Amino acid sequence: MPTCVLAYSGGLDTSVILGWLLEEGYEVHAVYVDLGQPCEDRQAILEKARRIGAKSARIVDAQEELCRDFAFPVMQWQAKYEGMYLLGTSIARPLISKVCLQVAREVGAAAYAHGATGKGNDQCRFQLAAEALAPDIAVIAPWRIERFRARFPGRSEMIAYCRQKDIPVKASAAKPYSSDENCLHISYEAGKLEDLGVNGVGLVEFGMTVAPQQAPDQIEQVSIGFESGVPVRVNGQSRTAFQVISELNQIGGRNGIGRIDMVENRFVGMKSRGVYEAPGMTVLYAAHRLIEQLTMDRDLMHLRDRLAPEVAEMVYYGFWYHAKLDALMALIREAQRPVSGEVRLNLYKGNLMVDNRSSPNSLYDEGIATMEGGGSYNQTDAEGFLRIQGLPIRVQARLRPRKR
Repeated sequence: MPTCVLAYSGGLDTSVILGWLLEEGYEVHAVYVDLGQPCEDRQAILEKARRIGAKSARIVDAQEELCRDFAFPVMQWQAKYEGMYLLGTSIARPLISKVCLQVAREVGAAAYAHGATGKGNDQCRFQLAAEALAPDIAVIAPWRIERFRARFPGRSEMIAYCRQKDIPVKASAAKPYSSDENCLHISYEAGKLEDLGVNGVGLVEFGMTVAPQQAPDQIEQVSIGFESGVPVRVNGQSRTAFQVISELNQIGGRNGIGRIDMVENRFVGMKSRGVYEAPGMTVLYAAHRLIEQLTMDRDLMHLRDRLAPEVAEMVYYGFWYHAKLDALMALIREAQRPVSGEVRLNLYKGNLMVDNRSSPNSLYDEGIATMEGGGSYNQTDAEGFLRIQGLPIRVQARLRPRKR
């Protein structure tokens, strides 16, 4: 009997897939990768997997690893897909694959299965991670298999299957949208959100943030400390990576920070509409940029900013385990070495405002920058600087005069 590891969430899709894999003749090991998803009872999820027929079922807590080794390096790049999306789901998928494939090695599985559809980005992220980490292990994506789709063309057929098999699922045939959550963010898509005439922020029942209009009427201050680009303190208290995110989620969330509604370009070619909330990561991006303004060399920062969209694209598409991204991550580790210091932010009704920032590695020199007299900067030097900078322009102006 062939053995398969299933990335198992305990929801409708993966519960049906678990039953279907058993019918296909697989011995199935269910793996629930804990990234901060909300659920009533994780042990009940494991028990359900065993009840359906899984050979084994386990929880692997990867929340700290997600924040430390995946989210923070992307934040150091200031990477946002298409200028807006903080990549919370994109970052998580290669880690889920990594964990599942580690289990696959342990149990001697020949296949790895997931519940991502054939229309979305997640199938790319799961598949490309598996190709890089375990090319000898087959990937089973039931939604890309025609006989699976013929049997389960929609949610009603899946719900009926679960009732027939006595599989407990909390699902209904109608749902206004779908959501995906981890400790970094919640994404909302599909259902009524596919209608661009619908106000997405008005439709969604957000789980991490209050509406800015309902946020407190007074400013809340938060200070964040960084060491070499890594956030390590919140309000003066040392925190682990996961603790930083958790605390900033609460602080940012109650102040209405981090909601977006965007139409994005999926890797498979279509445009899709998504609503996202990421309060903690939104606060971190802003604080990190402010410390960089003090500590990072101008040309290095500008190079990073030119490369950041490419990093965001690679993460969004699923090329986490790729030679180019390996090299880019080595670059950002070096670039972040001086990025240490403290920043204090004012949070108010969805807004982030800097209150104070400092760094032992600050390149800001008030004596040079001052507009008052004195200091070590000699303004006469600018005459020669600009004459040299303007030399090619003057030569071109003589040969190709511009209309005035």
